[in-house]
Amino acid sequence: MVAALKRAYLAVYNWAVFSGWAQVLYYAVTTLLRSGHQDVYAAVERPLQLAQTAAVLEIIHGLVGLVRSPISATLPQIGSRLFVTWGILWSFPETTTHILVSSLVISWSITEIIRYSFFGTKELLGSAPSWLQWLRYSSFLIMYPTGISSELGLIYIALEYIKASEKYSIRLPNVWNYSFDYFYASIMVLLIYVPGSPHMYTYMLGQRKKALSKSKTM
Repeated sequence: MVAALKRAYLAVYNWAVFSGWAQVLYYAVTTLLRSGHQDVYAAVERPLQLAQTAAVLEIIHGLVGLVRSPISATLPQIGSRLFVTWGILWSFPETTTHILVSSLVISWSITEIIRYSFFGTKELLGSAPSWLQWLRYSSFLIMYPTGISSELGLIYIALEYIKASEKYSIRLPNVWNYSFDYFYASIMVLLIYVPGSPHMYTYMLGQRKKALSKSKTM
């Protein structure tokens, strides 16, 4: 009974988030073709925020044992995306008309449509078709570099606006006797991408090799 409820919940979760990312991709592509890249963010803002923020539940799923995904791999990826979604795009609207927003949103949405449909199908049927499994473990070969490059570019573009506005920064003196500079924190995030991105890519290559070799032996 518990196992059935767990599978039902995960199926509903995966297909619900899949539908959110499908909406993001549809709005992004149609807007890009109709009026250009400068209008893409305005078209996808709310579904993008909802779909990406819903990924926080994946961290909770891992913590409580609903899924076997390691938190060490899930947390950095979700954290960096939330930072770009809320800490860059939402916080600094000056960045939202850049063409990198289009490449970011399309890379993210294609990746997540494949990923959530793969896991949603597995929860519903017990397994996924081989072509979907291949897509799940191969699409990142292109989508990860384009997505990461867009994330890095948008954070870099935002730096001048972060520095000028001083948004989220805390200056001394204050009652907490504490200071925080969002500009330098954002630079630190950029620097973390340098070792983090190749490490994550290597990890995903290993996962791909393991998953596809296992499917060949079945």
